[in-house]
Amino acid sequence: MTAQPGVLGDTSERAYDDKLELLGRFMEPELRAIIADLGLRPGETVLDAGCGIGLTTAWLAEQVAPDGEVIGVDLAEAHVVAAERLNGGQGLPLRFAQGDIMQLPFDGGSFDLIWSSNTINHLPNPPAAVRALGRLLRPGGRLVLGAGFFLPEMHFAWDERLERVVTAACHRYYRDKYKLDERATTSWRAGVGLLRGAGLTDITARTHVIERTAPLSTADERYFAGYYANYWAHRVQPYLAADDWAMVRRLCDPASPDFAPRRTDFHFMQTYTVIQGSHLGDER
Repeated sequence: MTAQPGVLGDTSERAYDDKLELLGRFMEPELRAIIADLGLRPGETVLDAGCGIGLTTAWLAEQVAPDGEVIGVDLAEAHVVAAERLNGGQGLPLRFAQGDIMQLPFDGGSFDLIWSSNTINHLPNPPAAVRALGRLLRPGGRLVLGAGFFLPEMHFAWDERLERVVTAACHRYYRDKYKLDERATTSWRAGVGLLRGAGLTDITARTHVIERTAPLSTADERYFAGYYANYWAHRVQPYLAADDWAMVRRLCDPASPDFAPRRTDFHFMQTYTVIQGSHLGDER
């Protein structure tokens, strides 16, 4: 059975592993802290649903080693190949497989915890996906959904108006490219309702702030340079006035003296929200 393409164009053939590595390395300090706070125990079994290139899969595996196991599953075959390449040889209890979240080959009650980051919002039917994942939990097991951008990013702290028009341009790009209305790109924000609708209990939500100020580390500057050049410029230009585009181009070009991440007043802020709930059953 062929998986239905996601609302953002995901298929088993589509790959964006370079973007995933840039973002994962950038967010590593915060993600590692969030994973450590989950209270995983050695010997537990975990599913990373929508694992991408497997960075978080490895960080989860560190928590359940040596006797546990983490299985990373992703729709894109190229992401699974990249995950195996990046994480092989570490001696961690993990493995990877290509698969569709709606058709995973696991028995009900297989996992103590399921982690899924920035994935549910890509799927055609998020409520059905959350229900499918919930059925894979053991009694007392937890489903953890992570998602960025519940609040707008702050890239240009000194120019709120420019930031506002650039954010609106990005949203218009996605709606036009994938033929979506505005609700289709925002409905995934109702994560608490998704978990409650799947019958999970003890639901909690916590939003973390990822914040960077000048001077940036080399890794952080590399992230912003790649993000601006590859994931902003071509998207926003058609939707901006000429003078706004000229400013964005100067701020996002590493060769420009105005390159934003090298400004002494650079201040970036992004939120990452973690929503989790427990499967009905005995307490852990």
